[in-house]
Amino acid sequence: MDEKRYPIPAGLHRVEQDIQKSRFITTAAHTPTVEEAKGFIARVREEFADATHNCWAFVVGPPGSTAQVGMSDDGEPHGTAGRPMLTALLHGGVGDVAMVVTRYFGGTLLGKGGLVRAYTAGVQQALESLPTTERVRKTRLAVEVEYTHVDGLRRLLPSYEVQVLAEEYSATVGYRLELPVTQVEPLRTALNDLTLGQVLVEPLDSGD
Repeated sequence: MDEKRYPIPAGLHRVEQDIQKSRFITTAAHTPTVEEAKGFIARVREEFADATHNCWAFVVGPPGSTAQVGMSDDGEPHGTAGRPMLTALLHGGVGDVAMVVTRYFGGTLLGKGGLVRAYTAGVQQALESLPTTERVRKTRLAVEVEYTHVDGLRRLLPSYEVQVLAEEYSATVGYRLELPVTQVEPLRTALNDLTLGQVLVEPLDSGD
């Protein structure tokens, strides 16, 4: 999978299920940094402060990446909540995601196997109905061309998902462009072909 483009949660998402009289509420969110994941978890814990457990897991980065992950059993028996939640997240095909499974104990013990199944099911249920969008890492370029190439350049830009941030007209025409990182080299090649190499392309500061 291209690490620069991958599915992420489109927004806050929540599902609920009852298992053996216990109520399980799974809340999911887009969390592109560890700090945002921790902040989201804290908000859910505050919202459900009266719950028996607020177990959680998060993955920051592309789907399946283990570079920045976290998990907690929040008082459930060791290994019965956070770990299975994280495993389900890592296999869920979505990146930059955190989930909290809130449990209100209903009086029936589920046993370790039952807990693992319940917390795994909460994450899987949320993933199945999770609205997603695409994370696209972008960058910015300064491009300078002769006036004779302006029309050709403008026709090229939509094919490379380019947003024009600014234009400047002087002896030549200068552009500030924003586009997906994956499109930089294809655009550079297309501009060189269009202008027979008479184009200046320089990187600017990166966007998201």
